[in-house]
Amino acid sequence: MTYRDPHNNEANPTPDNETSSFEPVRSAYPSWGTPPEQTPGASTGLNTGASTGTGAQAGMAAGTPAWASWDTDTTRVDTVQPEKKQKRSVGLGTALALMVVGSVATGSVVGVASTQFGDDTGGSGVVNALDQPSSERAVTAEPGSAEQVADQVLPSVVSIQALTRNSASEGSGSIISSDGYVMTNNHVVAGVEQNGVLQVTMSDGSSYEADFIAGDVSTDIAVIKIRNATDLPMISFGDSDSLAVGQEVLAVGSPLGLSSTVTSGIVSALNRPVRASGEGGESSLIDAIQTDAAISPGNSGGPLVDMEGNLIGMNSVIASISTGTDTGGSIGLGFAIPANFAKRVATQLIETGVATQPMIGVSLANGANVSGALIASVQDGGPGAAAGLMPGDVVTKLNDRVIDSADALIAAVRSQDFGETVTLTVTAQDTSQTRQVEVTLTSE
Repeated sequence: MTYRDPHNNEANPTPDNETSSFEPVRSAYPSWGTPPEQTPGASTGLNTGASTGTGAQAGMAAGTPAWASWDTDTTRVDTVQPEKKQKRSVGLGTALALMVVGSVATGSVVGVASTQFGDDTGGSGVVNALDQPSSERAVTAEPGSAEQVADQVLPSVVSIQALTRNSASEGSGSIISSDGYVMTNNHVVAGVEQNGVLQVTMSDGSSYEADFIAGDVSTDIAVIKIRNATDLPMISFGDSDSLAVGQEVLAVGSPLGLSSTVTSGIVSALNRPVRASGEGGESSLIDAIQTDAAISPGNSGGPLVDMEGNLIGMNSVIASISTGTDTGGSIGLGFAIPANFAKRVATQLIETGVATQPMIGVSLANGANVSGALIASVQDGGPGAAAGLMPGDVVTKLNDRVIDSADALIAAVRSQDFGETVTLTVTAQDTSQTRQVEVTLTSE
């Protein structure tokens, strides 16, 4: 895995030795298949109440007898002699009711009582949704819903197009001041400082030119400024240290150039050390928030927000199973720079033009076959030397955080405050003895 910039029943026949409960009715007619004589004015048909299944009512099929009215033609029924032995029978009205119920149960009749029996309105009974007025939305967005948060955040998110002599790139950014400062990823705007052109597009479609302020390759954070901007809507920062796994979040940005796109997900994990390589061979390392909110190329630099609309991360990197130059899209593994860290670096870039990080004053061995961070050398006079760290020591914890690689230690140290004292759990590689060491990190 690589990390890249972002569903009839037939009735049983009546046994021969028994008389059907419908026999009195049957004998009143010479032949079931021959229609009785019609009397002028007599009813000539009775709808069966069955449906074809496509929504139309079924009429009399060809060859089906035209039955006289059950209610008015009683002469033939009166001549029928009753059976000597009474059988349990089902009355005609009940039988018809059962027929109707049976049809309803199979889904072939809808509203028989009104449309088949007693519908004297003269209408077809057909209701067409196309003829009805469209229903207007009767509810408003609940506070804390994705809809409400999106409506709150979108005005403060921009699309960024960066043009240089050799390349063109696009990404997203968050407005962090009313006078036009925008925080984004360094890889989105890299190179524009050398006679490049920056254009920013707001959520309302308006476009403005912008200037590059400063960027930091190692943290992949940069700041640009929209020209002649005043009274712009700006995003608010949330405390990324208070995030919890499973917490709902939204990713906002311009994936594949589709501006003002909002996707939802959760915080999948915290403290993921993720290293991403840039086009110039440089690499950045972030102590990332992992999310399953869809992040695709073009989302880079856009905000990851909580359900209060606060920026709690900056979308930066996606994991890809592609081995070629095409990074593809989201596979549910996106990574964002924590807001607290991004805020600190952005402040430095605006105030001084450069970003610095707290350090412990050691060099680490890359690719060491150990579970932890193997110290290769210790800087003289640095915090590590003062704490008694030595080459060959393997750092396995920083405070309560497990350290399983060199990148994990670097990312963890960068996430601390300048001048903070941390406790390292260290194992001597030659003796396997474990000790704890307190180290005061460098000042800004």
